[in-house]
Amino acid sequence: MVNSLVAYKGKPARIVSVTAHKFDLEFADGSTRKVREKDFRFIHPEFTQVNESCAHADVSVLDEFQEEILTLQEITEWLFDEYTAQSAWCTCLLVEEGLYFYWQKDSVFVRPTSQVQGVLDKRNAEKLAAESLQHCIDNLNNNTFDEKDIPFLKEVEKVAFNQSKHAKILDHVGVEHTEEAAYKFLLKIKYFKDSFNPYPARFSIPEDEEIETSLPEIERIDLTHMTSYAIDNEGSNDADDAISVDNDKLWIHIADVSTIVDSGSELDEYARERGSNLYLPEQIIHMLPTSITKALALGETETSPALSIGLNMSEGIISNIEVVHSTIKVINTTYEAVDKELGINPDFIKIQTFNDQHKTFREKSGSISLNLPNVDVRYIDEKVEIAPQKTSPSRDFVAEVMITAGRTISQYAQENDIVMPYALQDEGEFPQEVLDKKENLSTAESFKAIKFFKRSATSIKPLPHYGLGLDSYLRITSPLRRYYDLLAHQQLSNFIAGKPTLDKARVKEIIGINNNALASVGRVTRFSNDHYKCLFLKRNPSWKGEGVVVDIRGDKALFMIPEVGLMTQIKFKEDQIPKPDDKIMLQVTRVDMMERSANFKTA
Repeated sequence: MVNSLVAYKGKPARIVSVTAHKFDLEFADGSTRKVREKDFRFIHPEFTQVNESCAHADVSVLDEFQEEILTLQEITEWLFDEYTAQSAWCTCLLVEEGLYFYWQKDSVFVRPTSQVQGVLDKRNAEKLAAESLQHCIDNLNNNTFDEKDIPFLKEVEKVAFNQSKHAKILDHVGVEHTEEAAYKFLLKIKYFKDSFNPYPARFSIPEDEEIETSLPEIERIDLTHMTSYAIDNEGSNDADDAISVDNDKLWIHIADVSTIVDSGSELDEYARERGSNLYLPEQIIHMLPTSITKALALGETETSPALSIGLNMSEGIISNIEVVHSTIKVINTTYEAVDKELGINPDFIKIQTFNDQHKTFREKSGSISLNLPNVDVRYIDEKVEIAPQKTSPSRDFVAEVMITAGRTISQYAQENDIVMPYALQDEGEFPQEVLDKKENLSTAESFKAIKFFKRSATSIKPLPHYGLGLDSYLRITSPLRRYYDLLAHQQLSNFIAGKPTLDKARVKEIIGINNNALASVGRVTRFSNDHYKCLFLKRNPSWKGEGVVVDIRGDKALFMIPEVGLMTQIKFKEDQIPKPDDKIMLQVTRVDMMERSANFKTA
């Protein structure tokens, strides 16, 4: 074998000598190497200097040998009509190239034509993919992209939404595979606008789906002799509660959702997965298909189906509770309109007597609430709008009736042994000075009192809700928007129809599922609102507004900024530290969209 031509790692070499089990190879550059026989491939018994300038080989001559195994020498003689070191080397290169042949040990397998085409298609696809990748890399390095780059950027989008841990293109542009880094990168190249809200996708919030439904025929009590008022915001068309009064009886009517959404049904699972409506600055993601809202919203037709709750009240004590499926006649009105009628409309005057009784009852039981300033954030027509949350006598009027409804059904459920998802809140350890002036706390005092509140929770046990001043309480008035309300309606509907209701174990299980969904809803709501608040400040870099000092922490003052609903902390010189409730003009200095935060200084 001495002086034979061999191939070692793709390079031609000459066997110089053989010693024991080692072969001395010499390469074109004069270097040598001792190797084992299995490490090289025999090409030709006579060594000559070879090169890669090979004549074009007509592989069609081997058509009759498809799927056969030949020696290197046999293939060489067919392709080049002779078996020389150079022609054998050219054959070796063809086999290594792998299109028409491949090695099977020291012999060569001839691919069938169909397999050759498959290899060609794969190589062309890989070449195109490599070209597309390079095209995208070149574009992204210049902070731009085009239509061809979208498939790569869709992978980055998934990383930004926390739906994937890896996107190939990020390795090529030096970006970390984290949701923050990916999102920041997509903002940088303007794949996302700065107004885009990533949080619904990042927390896997399901999108709205359209599902056609129909309202089943059931026996209903005719309550159309009463005027029922659905009081909502201007422009709202999804009223899910209404109020009326009949002599000495107060009635609260609620959209009869449980007649369409049965417990355990596909629609029920749809709603449970979402937990509640998600109210975002740029959109509403609904707990139920909007077709159900259209079918059940009160006042959308001449008469409306409802689940109606009737009660009598004396000195805050509730009695003679009725729960019925009903047909009602609804007048849709607004808070602004009701504000003008509260002391005039006879129905409103009667209802107010119920409210006054009930509020007095709750206050004697120790109810407490903190009315800190808050804002509504909207993103409409490419513009961020931030406005104080509205308060008015009519809103307080409606709120008290709805609290009454929750207390009434809690009492009714206990009297009839119906398992329910009760809302509860442990008693807070409020200092006496807070309790003494709870109706007149300053902004700073209210802020400090927050830490004394206990978190609200949900349980199958009817425990007290100390914030409301009630022995027990249920969410009941928004079954189109909140799953706990829907669950309570399902239990009520089944009970009054004489059907089985869910037992404690199942309701407890559902509470756990729903709490997980609501946790995501809560985070997405907070993050989305802060996102658009920061966008507002980014677009108004010289914004100024009043900050209220709510706490002093050493040489730093903690401010609440009511106009934009944000908090900030500012350091002061020792002799300039402000006092709680001082109002100072502040100016924005820095906005971080990624962290959803802003820094301010005194103006």
